[in-house]
Amino acid sequence: MCGIVGLYLKNSALEPRLGELFEPMLISMTTRGPDSAGFAIYGDEVDERHVKVTLRHPDPKYDWDALALAARELDPQLAWHRNAIVAVFKLAADEATVREWLARSVPDVRIMSIGRSIEILKDVGLPADISRRFGLARMQGTHAIGHTRMATESAVTLEGSHPFSTGLDLCLVHNGSLSNYNRLRAKLRREGIEFETENDTEVAAGYLTWRLMKGDSLTEALKAALRDLDGFFTFTIGTREGFAVLRDPIACKPAVIAETDDYVAMASEYRALTSLPGIAAARVWEPEPAEIYVWERGS
Repeated sequence: MCGIVGLYLKNSALEPRLGELFEPMLISMTTRGPDSAGFAIYGDEVDERHVKVTLRHPDPKYDWDALALAARELDPQLAWHRNAIVAVFKLAADEATVREWLARSVPDVRIMSIGRSIEILKDVGLPADISRRFGLARMQGTHAIGHTRMATESAVTLEGSHPFSTGLDLCLVHNGSLSNYNRLRAKLRREGIEFETENDTEVAAGYLTWRLMKGDSLTEALKAALRDLDGFFTFTIGTREGFAVLRDPIACKPAVIAETDDYVAMASEYRALTSLPGIAAARVWEPEPAEIYVWERGS
């Protein structure tokens, strides 16, 4: 089952309303995924000398102030804020340095996302509750992707919730099932890709990260995914520059795309798009099997 939504704003005047526009899309997919939900918001970007890392601890009362004080070892001028049960740190450091310091200093703190633009926020529970918990309706940005999960084959846990991120500013949500992900996970680990869960979606995200590290463009990485990933799927992928949609060659999982001069939106069902401005005049279509759709800034 599960529900996927994505919204990419072509009109920068709408960026202050990203969360307001995106929240009803996510909540409308509750019947497809009432167990857990999450979303990746792209915005509030830091410069190339910094990284932005979203962190979570199993203890909801964790002392983020103490961690922020300790993190001044990396960057005395760090900026950070708390959002419900997560914290977002902006540090003048590179990804490898931040990951190494966190693993050494606070191994029980989990990295939800890292990059210059991305923030991943997810939890167990109804999409409306999770949206309200993190203040989705008030968020600003350029684009967002989200997922509502129905755990048909595994436990209802944070570890099974989407989106999954395995590289800088890259994340992926998935409706479907992969059949060769265990073998592919072993191969990617030998290539240096790390995984935190047993979820097949994290393997798909790791695969794209690996291809991008090898020098592929996003389109090239998705072409390779059609060759190397077995199973049935609809993917929506977020990057710092934009987002992409891909269905497997059989395309048994539903998807619909709407585009206007102001935005591109996708969802598992059309009803998730009906609250968007100008939807009545939008070009609406079902993405073709094995066809790669990419929207990026500057393209």
